[in-house]
Amino acid sequence: MPLEHVVHPIPPLFNAQSEILILGSFPSVKSRETAFFYGHPQNRFWPLIAALTQSPRPQTIAQKKDLILKHHFALWDVIASCDIVGSSDSSIQNVVPNDLSIILDHAPIQCIAVNGKTAERFYKKYAEAKTKRPAIVLPSSSPANATWSFDRLLNTWARLLIDNAPLSFLCT
Repeated sequence: MPLEHVVHPIPPLFNAQSEILILGSFPSVKSRETAFFYGHPQNRFWPLIAALTQSPRPQTIAQKKDLILKHHFALWDVIASCDIVGSSDSSIQNVVPNDLSIILDHAPIQCIAVNGKTAERFYKKYAEAKTKRPAIVLPSSSPANATWSFDRLLNTWARLLIDNAPLSFLCT
């Protein structure tokens, strides 16, 4: 697969009640095809969010949006465009970051979390100085992170988010 320039095709998901912003690095090929976050069927993001919120696992994009917004989350990615080979994070070059103020200026975000080390690296490089806010690093929900079992991911995500998230996350 050749290196290609790709522009992020998915708008940020948030509303005026969003308090926890979860950032990925850049959408996978499958997410770009489905035009929504975490579109690969093996990605554990949606089962994790469902388990964390004690909700049924969402199947449709509408259900996924409802789940995120009902529980005061916001979703987006650090990168607005880049050169990339397929879904390979290690191939990412020529990054243009997203303008996170689009969310931060319009939602009461109290906690920023990044989904995995790649998102952390790009957040630190391109966004942290502008937001003046550190991010909580969650272990990646990607199927490429096969060394982490679902239960280990869930326990770690729960501990990190519950320890750092606003109280409304727990009460919704």
